Amino acid sequence: MPKLPVAALLAAMIGSGGAIAQPLEDPAEEAAARAIHERVMALDTHVDIPLEFATAEVDPGGFTKSQVDLPKMRAGGLDAAFFIVFTPQGPMTDEGLAAGRKIAFTRLAAIRRFVAAYPDEITLAMSVKEAERAAAAGRKVAFIGMENAFPLGTSPTQGDLDRLAGDGVRYAGIAHFGHNQFGDSSNPNPALGDEAEKWGGLSPLGVELVAMLNNAGIMVDVSHSAKTTMMQAIEASKAPIIASHSGVKAIADSPRNLDDEQLKALGESGGVVQIVALDAYVKPFSEAQLAFRDALRKELKLDTPAGQAAATADVIKAYEQRVKGMWEIEPRANVADLVDHIDHAVEVAGIDHVGIASDFDGGGGIAGWEDASETLNVTRELVRRGYSEKDIAKIWSGNLLRVLAEAEKAAD
Repeated sequence: MPKLPVAALLAAMIGSGGAIAQPLEDPAEEAAARAIHERVMALDTHVDIPLEFATAEVDPGGFTKSQVDLPKMRAGGLDAAFFIVFTPQGPMTDEGLAAGRKIAFTRLAAIRRFVAAYPDEITLAMSVKEAERAAAAGRKVAFIGMENAFPLGTSPTQGDLDRLAGDGVRYAGIAHFGHNQFGDSSNPNPALGDEAEKWGGLSPLGVELVAMLNNAGIMVDVSHSAKTTMMQAIEASKAPIIASHSGVKAIADSPRNLDDEQLKALGESGGVVQIVALDAYVKPFSEAQLAFRDALRKELKLDTPAGQAAATADVIKAYEQRVKGMWEIEPRANVADLVDHIDHAVEVAGIDHVGIASDFDGGGGIAGWEDASETLNVTRELVRRGYSEKDIAKIWSGNLLRVLAEAEKAAD
């Protein structure tokens, strides 16, 4: 997801129209959906956090303005989540790398502080078995994912990756918006001087990174990576890889989404794609919607990085309210649209290679799954389409946990 100032503002469009999922019309089908949702482990592989996470300002143990906190997880039956150590791509300078490391370790410490504050309610899982034990005991499960390997610097060692694993990191994304020292991004960043590609996929250091992640038991994540980077990561990795929050390109043509060749390669290599619930990657904006949004940004002087940085609270509030007009032009993506992506991925990659991610608090959210409290609606739609409990269990967590178990074995 594009965690840039304006994109963060776009996240504020959540709650603004679209077809909201409702209880299933057939009472027996509704009862079945609720029972299945109660029995399976619902795992979301991408939940972002603010830098103020797990402080007096943002305490996820209680009700917050965030899309995910413990009360919302309980209300929606979201059993487990990967909380994300996200670092925006910065310049490849000593200063840029130092800033990236500071952001990364601030978020990593915050996630650990969160679970330490609520030991009776949530467990930081260091393995599949720990996650299963915690869930069986009625506790929520936290995993840690790292989005963008950029802050690892230009000479990471196996010891560095082993320490991250020791801190709880269980997947690491190669790149984000912009090429970095490890590989090419699906979205080059012209502001950083990017051309269409930098390495033609993985860099030599990126190949080393994949091996070190394997040795540390950390899953290799290729969401945000270029297709060449992803395909080469599959070949380089001795464990299956994941795309932690991506959509299907055949349905929503975005550079961030995976085409059928990529989906098939993931399936054949034992990996998994976690289908993301972010509006623009589920249902692309129409030309009229983009024109409306761009005109509003220009009017409010939010069309440049300088303008975004200078925006006052009143300007941001005005944008948040007025940008909802996009949904008067075309309805928002909803849960049915999300499951269209799941259906296609299952058809191409196979039922054992598809999962779910929200991208909550990083731009994610669709009509019917606005926050963690509405997680049941996704299970309802899967039941409505005829997925069995066995298949729903695979999609919600079984497939991802299988890959994590294989990453653990690769490290052993």
